Amino acid sequence: MAVLKVTFTKTKRDKLAQVLWVLNWVSVITGVTLFSLGLFLKVEILKRQEVMSDDIHPVPNMLIGVGLAACGINFLGGKICYDCVDTTKFLRWKLIMLPYIICTFFFTFCILVGALMCCFMHYELERSLYLGLHNAMRYYKDTDIPGRCYLKRTVDMLQLQFQCCGNGGYRDWFNVQWISNRYLDMSKSEVVDRLRNNIQGKYLMDSVPFSCCNTFSPRPCIQHHVTNNSAHHNYDYQTEELNLWQRGCRQALLEYYTNIMQSIAIIVITIWLFELFVLTGVRYLQTAMENVVQLGDPDSESDGWILENSLSETARYNFNIIKNLGKCCHVGDDPNIDVPSTDPGQNIQETGPSRQIPLPK
Repeated sequence: MAVLKVTFTKTKRDKLAQVLWVLNWVSVITGVTLFSLGLFLKVEILKRQEVMSDDIHPVPNMLIGVGLAACGINFLGGKICYDCVDTTKFLRWKLIMLPYIICTFFFTFCILVGALMCCFMHYELERSLYLGLHNAMRYYKDTDIPGRCYLKRTVDMLQLQFQCCGNGGYRDWFNVQWISNRYLDMSKSEVVDRLRNNIQGKYLMDSVPFSCCNTFSPRPCIQHHVTNNSAHHNYDYQTEELNLWQRGCRQALLEYYTNIMQSIAIIVITIWLFELFVLTGVRYLQTAMENVVQLGDPDSESDGWILENSLSETARYNFNIIKNLGKCCHVGDDPNIDVPSTDPGQNIQETGPSRQIPLPK
């Protein structure tokens, strides 16, 4: 029994073909939208690639690829639906429509996968930002080393733009040496003592870069000796709100990219539902036109459906096809199948009596 069977008259079939032609052209625009969203996300990731460790480009790359595929598939679908108004033109596409519908179904599935990837990449993004920011802070001082000289500017601009400090907070700067050794006066005992105070030989102090300063604070920025109350007048770092950005840059960037990807996911899911609706209409049009061809009367009524049989029967039918394909490739189990017989009489019986070739008279 057919699933969701609908009867179409000649007028309804023509209207369905015309509507699907318009919807396929709208789907071309949605393909351009997918491509634009993927390109936008890729550019946003590339802007801050220096503070990310892992490669998280599969999501924008998939959106770009699906968007380009949507433009080509829907353009072809529009041409097919436009020709389905005429039964004679439909015969050109009769053998192509079913493979086209199957390919479109997998294409819509890829759109759904892209939306889910946008929703569930929060953990990968957080891990990438954690490791990337950690390495960027370690190399902040290496302004004279090729390949790292740009990291100081990158981190400073990031902290100023997103109003953040450190990886998880401003105290992260206390655990890294962010001042280069060439700016340290080694003749001072204080500097030498700080270098000797840890086994790694780093110059650690309770200070942060200038980009951590909160520009909205009424007090001048306290970026050095942050935890030393005696170094500043009327200051208590445990009770007074510091004039440094309190939020870590990992959290700031995570919120920024999460908002972008959630917005993209909503748009992609909407496009997926629209493509699924168009695909359903194309399936009805295909089955209705094939039944018209079988009836032989282009003006007669015809039935259209999603599946010719029920879901269980369709699954069983496809499973039998796959199983029969396996049998065709199966080699016989008889060990003597390729061994010639040694009995001459048996060979004669198998081959039959020999025939003499008649000679010309």
